[in-house]
Amino acid sequence: MKYSNLLITGSAGFIGFHLTKRLAESESNILCIDNINDYYSIQLKLDRLENLGFAKNDCLEWNKVITSSIFPRLKFIRMNIEDRESLPIQFENWNFDAVINLAAQAGVRYSIENPNSYIESNIVGFLNILECCRKFNIKHLVYASSSSVYGENEEIPFAESHFVDKPLSLYAATKKSNELMAYSYSHLYKIPTTGLRFFTVYGPWGRPDMAPMLFANAINNNLPIKVFNNGEMSRDFTYIDDIVSGIIIALNKSIKLLNYQILNIGNGAPVNLLDFINELENKLNREAQKDFMPMQKGDVSRTWANTEEIHRLGFRSTTNISQGVEKFVKWFRDYYNENSN
Repeated sequence: MKYSNLLITGSAGFIGFHLTKRLAESESNILCIDNINDYYSIQLKLDRLENLGFAKNDCLEWNKVITSSIFPRLKFIRMNIEDRESLPIQFENWNFDAVINLAAQAGVRYSIENPNSYIESNIVGFLNILECCRKFNIKHLVYASSSSVYGENEEIPFAESHFVDKPLSLYAATKKSNELMAYSYSHLYKIPTTGLRFFTVYGPWGRPDMAPMLFANAINNNLPIKVFNNGEMSRDFTYIDDIVSGIIIALNKSIKLLNYQILNIGNGAPVNLLDFINELENKLNREAQKDFMPMQKGDVSRTWANTEEIHRLGFRSTTNISQGVEKFVKWFRDYYNENSN
């Protein structure tokens, strides 16, 4: 299925940037939305947007549509998705066929300190997206959920059919809420919706608050890294290019059942945290100083994606940890060397 006019929210974010760059090479007209908040480095977000062809100063102006200097079909506007006045105007002006909602307040630990921002963006903002999809007859809404919804689930690997009513953080609770809200709108208004449960995404242009960037920065600067749960943790690390491929596959496949589906997107092969750190050490050619710490509130000891459902749609993860970490470290060195001058 091909779409003429696409909306991508959260396009200055890690996943949104990579997805936008891939889809910008298609024949679709794309509007990108992001509020460029300061949850982490605004500079990194602006650098991502600049890589998409948007002038940094223009990006900082609110509610101004600007055109990419690289991709003529690509436009950007700084906006909050919870803006109930401005968002419907864009839907009306653009006549979108499909929406990919990646805008959200991210971070498990941050949700303990700043709960209000999660409700505003992840609940109120998502409701605004759903209402616009209802009013403007969107053919497909794809939205970011998270592997964090599995919470205390003890069955492994995590499958979409598993019980997920025990979230361990407010962030996870908002993502589960998104799935329930989408189900209601799919049922009531026949809006096709696909929720994507992402598993530990890493790679170039990654978020500085996530383990790969935190570890790489510390190792590179001979600083200690915090290893939680005394290293007894494993994650289904999934390289960003594979995540993007999964999103596009999900976007282009029609939904056959109830106008609603949930899909895991993961590597399907959990890696011990200490093994991941060892890969970083090898690629950075430096040894990490490890501070072993107890488990953090809201965290889980392991994640592991059952990927059978998305495999049926044709998805396969193709990047192993060694390859992914090598690509990440190359970008890390290039980016921070360039920006330290």
